[in-house]
Amino acid sequence: MDNQINFNVNTPSLLMDIDKLENNILEAVNFSKEYNLNYRPHIKTHKSIKIAKKQIDYGAIGVTVATVGEAEVMAEGGIKDILIAYTVTSTLKLERIKHIMQKSKITLSVDSKEQVVLLNDVFKEHQQKLNVWIEINSGLNRSGVEPNEAANLAKYIKNFSSLTIDGVFTHAGHAYAALSDEEINNIAIKEANTVLESAELCERSGIPIQSRSIGSTPTYKIGGKIEGITEIRPGNSVFFDMVQVGLNVASIEQCALTILSTIASVKQGRIVIDAGSKTLNLDKGAHGNDTVIGHGYIKEYPEFSIGRLSEEHGMIDFDNNKSINMKVGGQITIVPNHACTVVNLFDSYLVHRKGKVIEEWDVDARGKVY
Repeated sequence: MDNQINFNVNTPSLLMDIDKLENNILEAVNFSKEYNLNYRPHIKTHKSIKIAKKQIDYGAIGVTVATVGEAEVMAEGGIKDILIAYTVTSTLKLERIKHIMQKSKITLSVDSKEQVVLLNDVFKEHQQKLNVWIEINSGLNRSGVEPNEAANLAKYIKNFSSLTIDGVFTHAGHAYAALSDEEINNIAIKEANTVLESAELCERSGIPIQSRSIGSTPTYKIGGKIEGITEIRPGNSVFFDMVQVGLNVASIEQCALTILSTIASVKQGRIVIDAGSKTLNLDKGAHGNDTVIGHGYIKEYPEFSIGRLSEEHGMIDFDNNKSINMKVGGQITIVPNHACTVVNLFDSYLVHRKGKVIEEWDVDARGKVY
C-alpha cells in the first residue's frame, strides 16, 4: 500500500501517478509486441493529448476515440491515425470529419446500409476517400451487425467509390458485467472469434480485411492471443479503477488515478469529505457491473466506505463504537469506481511521482461528447 499522500493543493483534485501510468502503458505495449498486434488505445478514458502521445511514443500505432469532438482534439494535438469507434450519422459531424482528414487519417465505424448511403452523399465529392470499418456485435447488443451480415455490408460498401474498407472490429463491453474469470474468458474468446468469422466471410466474398480489432480492458489479453487477431484497443488499462479491481483484471496498487479529498466535517456516525457526485460520479461501472462497494476505495482507510454522495459532499458512515483517526482538515486519496467518467469531470491532472507533484496536464477532450 502506498504511503499517505499529503499534497498542498486545492481539493478535490485529480491525481495521476506517472510511474503507474507508464507501467500500465508498457504492459499493454509489451503484450501487443509479444503477440504481433497493433496497439490502438481508446483515449475516452484519459482524454489527454500528452498521454496519447506517450502511448504512441511507447508503441501505439494511433488512437481510438468515441466522438468526433475527441477526434478533433487528438488531430489538433498531432495524432495522425484515429479510429472513430462510433456509427456517426449526423451530416454536421461528417462535415467536421472532412476537416479532421486534412490533418489525420480517419477510420469510421459503419453498421448499416443506410449509414453507408449517408456517408457516400457527404463524401462523394471530397478529395479523399473515407476509410470505414464494419462494427460487429459480439454480444453487447449495442451497435454493430451480426457476423453473418458483415460480408453483405462489405460488398455494399464496395459499390461506393467515395469509401474504402479494410477492417472489422467489435467491443465486448458486456465483459464488465461478468461474474467470474471464466465468464470473462468466454466473452473474450467469443469476441475474437466473432471478428475472425466476420473477416473470413468478407474475404470469401473477395474483400480483403487487414485489420481485425478487439479488446476491452478485461478481454484484450485473452482474445489478443487468438491467431488472426491483428489489433487491441484497451482504454481503461491506462489507469485501471475499482471496476477492474473487482473483475480481477488489476490490483489496487496498479491504479494510477486517484482523487485527493479533504475531510470537511466529523460528526457522530459520519465523516464528510469535499468529494461528492460532481467529483466521484454516481457511476459504479458500465453494463451492470456490481463488484464495487460504495463510491470509491479509500486507500488510507480501506475499512471505511463512501456510502452516500450529494453534489459537493461525500459521506462516510461508521459505527459510533468504532475508533477513528480521521480529523477535520486531513486528506484522503480515493481510487474511483469508473475512471473514464471521473476524468471527464476535471479540467486537469496533477501529475505526481513518488509523492511530489511535478506537472499539471490538461484533460484536453473534457466534455467533447458531440
